[in-house]
Amino acid sequence: MAQITASEVNKLRKMTGAGMMDCKKALVEAEGDFDKAQQIIREKGMAIANKRSDREAREGVVLAKASGAKGAVISLNCETDFVAKNEDFVKLAETILNIAIENFPSDLEGLKNLEIDGMKISDKITEQTGVIGEKIDLTYFDKIEAELVSSYIHSDKKLAALVGLTKSGVDEQIGKDIAMQVAAMDPVAVNKDQVSQDTIEKELEIGRNQAIAEGKPENLVDKIAQGKLNKFFKESTLLSQAFIKEGKMSVQQYLQQADKDLTVSEFKRFSIKQ
Repeated sequence: MAQITASEVNKLRKMTGAGMMDCKKALVEAEGDFDKAQQIIREKGMAIANKRSDREAREGVVLAKASGAKGAVISLNCETDFVAKNEDFVKLAETILNIAIENFPSDLEGLKNLEIDGMKISDKITEQTGVIGEKIDLTYFDKIEAELVSSYIHSDKKLAALVGLTKSGVDEQIGKDIAMQVAAMDPVAVNKDQVSQDTIEKELEIGRNQAIAEGKPENLVDKIAQGKLNKFFKESTLLSQAFIKEGKMSVQQYLQQADKDLTVSEFKRFSIKQ
């Protein structure tokens, strides 16, 4: 049996995040071979992942980050809020987010196939499933590329937003304010021109049904529905919404205070709040 020193155990612990006893057992089983020991820990994670595959990973963290003209948002999920608040779990999510910003993959699967600590992110997550002992999954990734991208993360790390602005060189606080607006007010689109036809038809139908239920004259039903749709546009599209920091102006007016040509190109918002 290979003699395993405390420094070797500590080295493997730093590499994997696994507990001291798990690291020692893995090194003993691998006869001191670090690659084999890591594989043993990873296989333990696979076994736990298989056992817990039917569990729901509804907790976790949602993080967003912007770097100049690029921004990304991810959600790393787990089963319990206790794990979601664990420092190592949050650091893993932050590392994945940084990799997403640096490499800007095309989609979630592309992100999972990038490497972290010499292994695929998907394999690292499996490994950490064994370390933590509950289901972990990278469930969401999206990105924005614009002249200037800003981000916002809610204090509980359950909600985050990205905003792309059409001009760089503006006060960074403006982008942060608009990202906070997106997080708080959950707009459906940047402006009414970007609202899907399906959504418009649904809102018109709701408006008609409400007018009929209120006993309005039949010849006024469509007009009333159109009025309700216009109210929906005002309340639910980003540029038309009342600015949360100054309710007397719209988001568009707030942007135009800084630059008459400044506007929002796109936004992303994701939440795992129950």
